Amino acid sequence: MEKIAIHEIPGFSIGQVEDLEAGTGCTVILCPEGAVTGVDVRGGSPGTRDTDALDPTCNREHVHSVVLTGGSAFGLDAAGGVAKKLEEEGIGRDVMVTVVPNVCAAVLFDLKFGRMDVRPDGAMGYAACEKALEGGPFLEGNHGAGTGCTVGKIRGPQFAMKGGIGACAYRQGDLMVGAIVACNAMGDVLENGKIIAGSRNDDDTGFAGSEDWLIANGRRQKDIFSGKFVGENTVIGCVITNAALNKNQANKLAAVAQNGIARAVRPANATFDGDAIFAMCRSKVPADPDAVGSMAARAVEEAIIRSVKMAETLHDRIALRDLPF
Repeated sequence: MEKIAIHEIPGFSIGQVEDLEAGTGCTVILCPEGAVTGVDVRGGSPGTRDTDALDPTCNREHVHSVVLTGGSAFGLDAAGGVAKKLEEEGIGRDVMVTVVPNVCAAVLFDLKFGRMDVRPDGAMGYAACEKALEGGPFLEGNHGAGTGCTVGKIRGPQFAMKGGIGACAYRQGDLMVGAIVACNAMGDVLENGKIIAGSRNDDDTGFAGSEDWLIANGRRQKDIFSGKFVGENTVIGCVITNAALNKNQANKLAAVAQNGIARAVRPANATFDGDAIFAMCRSKVPADPDAVGSMAARAVEEAIIRSVKMAETLHDRIALRDLPF
């Protein structure tokens, strides 16, 4: 198995738009031909669009785009802009009077990063879709949905670090599997079992260990502004592959890909998380579903690691590259 660039997987393209001052953005994963798509939502506080149609008992055959976006529930407006652009391009289900693009989305909470009053909207989604259609390069870190991401918030924002968006892809023979993930985790990000980004300790000489802190204290730190527990966390992503999988298998692929979150983020899938993974399958290469799932879990794990390695310090949230220890 060899590592490849995410844009090498044929039939897919990615577009991103961000507002660095506002600290938010959106990422559009596009498959104009349509992809058999599944989803797995494990976080206790999800924000999604059109995921019910991905249930194998529903008749949705293909999805044309998945949108990953900041802005909490407000950010779902970005998906409407994507649908508008795709309709203009003639991409979608032919319903005789027009085409109807199938656009799914998941959001993360970044309203306390940068400006609260600026969120991804239809115009931003439209612009990100344009970039995807142009087929430009995919940028990691403070781009797209990763712009407002932070990690290690379990002890409060004063100990948090900058998260971001990352990608990873693999090839085994003709089979290609990749993942794009925006990491806005409550807890820590680990590489080979070692914390590389997360909640810092009181004197900024190391990491506090979010999972251990949660177990020892039996609670999350309350928000310093409101004194309430707020769902500010989420890891959202999309697996893309040329594997020939049916809808049942695509949903299972999304579920297995979630293992990558469990490997790289601790704690994961918590009550106030909105963790969700989509899986888009272009159905070109026959493949063992378990092999595809194993590759996807690795890709998700590595994409999360890259999301914090490629992030840059922004709005007083220190990035991994700038840590003093």
